[in-house]
Formats: sequence, structure tokens, C-alpha cells
Amino acid sequence: MNITDRQEKILSQIIEEYAETASPVGSVTLAKLFGVSSATIRAEMAKLESMGLIAQPHTSAGRVPTDAGYRYYVNHLTESAETGNNFFERENLAESRGIHALEKRVTSQSRADAAIRGAVDSLVDLTGNLGLATVDGQLYLSGISRLFMQPEFMDATRVQAVARLLDNLEPWLREAAPGEPLNIFIGHENPIGKNSEVSLIISKFVSPFSNRSYIGVLGPTRQNYFRVMGLVKYAGRMLEETLNEERI
Repeated sequence: MNITDRQEKILSQIIEEYAETASPVGSVTLAKLFGVSSATIRAEMAKLESMGLIAQPHTSAGRVPTDAGYRYYVNHLTESAETGNNFFERENLAESRGIHALEKRVTSQSRADAAIRGAVDSLVDLTGNLGLATVDGQLYLSGISRLFMQPEFMDATRVQAVARLLDNLEPWLREAAPGEPLNIFIGHENPIGKNSEVSLIISKFVSPFSNRSYIGVLGPTRQNYFRVMGLVKYAGRMLEETLNEERI
């Protein structure tokens, strides 16, 4: 795909603005940010749209990212950014406090199931998404109401699609067993929920129960991928360290 540096930056800005506002992003907003004319931005947006990376909702003059746009962003715009320790150096004090709360919630537990639930609940609080973990055939879910409060799920059809995905999530994970430490399935990439318009971000970790345990979040495609990927990866690492200590 032949995309220029400026087009990459515009795509990144559209994704980040849309994640914050849930509203299509217009050329006037981008023109102010980039210090160029609205006409220049419109021309670049037209090229991004022709590449299938953004789209124009019929009710708005602004643009929103497509699944392909999010995939490009995840694969290319964040490929040099580590989502491990360096992630925390880039985040603000409020995020550091959130990470501290996650650590405390996990490490203060004397039972494995409580540690897992604590990690899942922390992800719900930190991301606003649905949190999940699957360990030894057991599926932990938290934050369904938080997920469905987001504007994408005002449509009952989308809620039903997500419910069907959740019904099949645990057996799918058991069969597919995604092998990467961090797995991101965006929108139609979800093999068990192609029409649900959500993204599944999960981290594989080793526990005393299984070497294919998972923790992650399920949320709308509209989200801050860099931040959520870092949090999910960290939660998996925390659980792996904690659950493999002899005291649990």
C-alpha cells in the first residue's frame, strides 16, 4: 500500500480523535492540527478513503476509520512502540495510579481465582471495555454493562451480535489457541463474530492450570489501541508472575 508520511499521520489522528469523541472527524479539525488548508486535508482524506482506510458515514461530512484503517494503524503506526515497560513511561500519572491499582488487586489475593477476577475487573475499570479471562476451561467475564453503555451499542442488533460472540468465545479460544503473546482481532477479523463490529484484544499467559490461559478485553473497534494493548499485555504478565508463585 503506497501511503505517505502525512497520510499516516492524518489516519493516526482520525483514529485517535474518533476514539475520544465517537464522532466523525472533519477536515476543519485536522487542518487546524496540521497547519494546512482544509482543501489539502480533504484531498488527503480522499486518498485514504480510496485505499479503504477511512469511510464517510452518510449522515456526516467527517470520516471514521475502517477495520482496514485500524489494522494498518496497529500493524504499522505502532510497530516501533513497545507495549511493555516503555508504555508506562509514555503514560501520565493517572495511568500510573491505575497500573498500581491493578498490581495491588492481583498481588494481594491469596487465591488464584480471586487474582484472575481482580485483573479482569481492573481492565474493565481502566479501559471501559468488557474484561475477560479464560483459564483451564473456565471463562471469567466482567463489565458487560460498561460495554453496552458505549454509543456503538444503542442498536439492539449489535448487542445481539456481541452476545452471540460471547456465547462462543471460550470454545473458540480453546480450539484456535492464538499463539502470539498479544493477539488483536479487529471487527470482521473476529472469526466468531464477523458482524459484531467489536475488537478482541487478548494476552496469552502461562498459569499452573494451563500454558494457554488468556486475559483481555472486548470493546468497540473505536478505542485507543496503543493504550489498551499495553494494559492487556501488562495484565497478562502480572498474572503469569503472580499465579506461578508458590503462595497461590
